[in-house]
Amino acid sequence: MGMPARLAVQRELTADLSEAGETLIDAVRAQIPAYKALEPGQLIEARAIASWALSRAVELWVHDGALDAQDLARFRSIGAARAADGRPLPAVLRAYRVTASLASDLVVQRGRGRLDVEDVLALTRVWLASIDALSEALFTGYTLAAERLVGDRERALRDLFDDLLVGRQASPGALSDRCRQLQVSLPAIPWLLVVEPIDPALAVTENAAADLVAQLGIAHSPAGTDSRHHLFLARGRRAVLLLPPGVRADLDAAVSARGWRGCLINEAPIAEASGAYRLAVDALDTAPRHAYDHGGLLTDGDAHVLALLSARPTARPPDVVRTVLGPLADPRHVHLLDGLGAFLATGSATAAADLLRVHPQTLRYRLRRVRELTGRDPRLPWQRLVLDIARQLVDIGPP
Repeated sequence: MGMPARLAVQRELTADLSEAGETLIDAVRAQIPAYKALEPGQLIEARAIASWALSRAVELWVHDGALDAQDLARFRSIGAARAADGRPLPAVLRAYRVTASLASDLVVQRGRGRLDVEDVLALTRVWLASIDALSEALFTGYTLAAERLVGDRERALRDLFDDLLVGRQASPGALSDRCRQLQVSLPAIPWLLVVEPIDPALAVTENAAADLVAQLGIAHSPAGTDSRHHLFLARGRRAVLLLPPGVRADLDAAVSARGWRGCLINEAPIAEASGAYRLAVDALDTAPRHAYDHGGLLTDGDAHVLALLSARPTARPPDVVRTVLGPLADPRHVHLLDGLGAFLATGSATAAADLLRVHPQTLRYRLRRVRELTGRDPRLPWQRLVLDIARQLVDIGPP
């Protein structure tokens, strides 16, 4: 009995710590609704915390110790993380009470026949003292973080957007919890826009980005809600905006009127915002002046072509074909693609018609349909290059 028996129980629990952590979290999920919808990444984190808390409590029991400053700091950090996730504080505190009760049963079961009454009483004292101290630490960490999130919402929104742009957002579940906490409702497939002034001596400020959002009519929440549907952030002389899908012509005109240019990525899911941001930035860094011959905004197609021309490791020919040609790549439109190819090869509608042995009006009709389906005019230098690259990739086919 006493120390030898406690050490034996500690060794056995340590050997099966991962399994014990899983048992504890399964019990929490069965009893607390807020924990039933955890994402896989959140479950892994929760089991790791449960395993550590059990291991630490048993260690304190063996050596008649108490939670120290380092332990309490860790619990304060856990509380802050749960506030950022949007998990309700009562549910968090209850989860630890459920865990403590089941953990005590696990220890007693392991020590059956070896632990005496004093051992069990000592275990109870450790858990009571630990739950009291860790609950206070969790509460402090949670409330301070929640006050910061709610009290400085604009800063918290910038932090959220920054995390999305660099890929620090851990999981869809964590993002959903964080958005709910901040009253943000982001579209599943948003428009990601990076803008910069044409004059290299100027910069786009966050106030200027906010003015653009207001002009587009999306600065205010829908009637009856407080939820925002956009984010914006200044980065160097550029600004990055996450917008709900809207009218492209209005956006192009608004950007050009401000003396800006930019790159709009409108087909990347919210979870891939970091990749979309890098694609847009690379496009702005490498685009020649005449790439803006059709307006102030580059698009997904322009960005994918520039990535290919710059030999970026993420460049993929199928992305070029899909984003540049769109429905034009469908076999139903092979005659339109042939007409485009003839025009690109000859430089004129008349010569292209002669090459294909069709009437010039037929060829002009095909070119008009190309413009309608792709939004690109093959008479403009940059658009002609982009269309030609995409068409060549169709001819080459998959590797």
